[in-house]
Amino acid sequence: MTDIRYRSVDVDGIDIFYREAGVPGAPKLLLLHGFPTSSHMFRDLIPKLADRYHLVAPDMPGFGRSGLPETNRFESLADSMTGFTERVGFDRFAVYVFDFGAPTAFRMALRHPERITAIISQNGNAYEEGLGDGWNPVRAYWEDPSQTNRDALRTLLTEETTIWQYTHGVPEPERVSPDGYMLDMHYLARAGIADVQLDLFGDYRYNIEMYPAFQAYFRTHRPPFLAVWGQHDPFFLPPGAQAFKRDMPEADVQFFDTGHFALETHAEEIAAAIRRFLG
Repeated sequence: MTDIRYRSVDVDGIDIFYREAGVPGAPKLLLLHGFPTSSHMFRDLIPKLADRYHLVAPDMPGFGRSGLPETNRFESLADSMTGFTERVGFDRFAVYVFDFGAPTAFRMALRHPERITAIISQNGNAYEEGLGDGWNPVRAYWEDPSQTNRDALRTLLTEETTIWQYTHGVPEPERVSPDGYMLDMHYLARAGIADVQLDLFGDYRYNIEMYPAFQAYFRTHRPPFLAVWGQHDPFFLPPGAQAFKRDMPEADVQFFDTGHFALETHAEEIAAAIRRFLG
């Protein structure tokens, strides 16, 4: 059985919960989750990698068991996660990004490119062609940030939508454990969390404005790059994964017959791809 430790650390006044496994001194791997989940999404992946890597998986501010951010912006998430890596001694590390974790980590890479040894992107987008129709309600809010359009986004916080995010595009939905999406709903029900998520939906437009900067980072620094993509994702489409090769021709892009939450059904295959990639 993998020895996983469950810890918390104060980062600029915010309590950050995280999971840690592996041997200190081994190659470091930071795992960053997305919406609406937490470090719990890595529960199956961590034991498959802990014999070879030193892993930490934080709950970002406003997610899971971590405290609320001071401001609900991706810049603030990047601030907190940069501070977190410094507090836990991750000076140079590979990073696994998913969904909201991608623009958070790409901001971190822009600030400190020397700290990033490799990137693994699981449905973590950086190209406009990767944005699917699932973003249409959020785009409407960007174009008209009215209270009506903000309230319309509350449907993205419901149990029905959360289950759909987990099961859409999965050939065998019965392989998706209900534990993941029910835990997400528990955390989404925390006081103040709905406004955090609605604010982040609004702020995501600035991630798109930063796509050219992210792409310039890829071209300039050429980090070793692996994309492991659920090919039926309604939010981040396969063209977004393929686009990484435009800026990093040596990038390894792999698709899996599943949806947005690829680790729910393909943790074994993704872990094997990571082990081959990182060595």
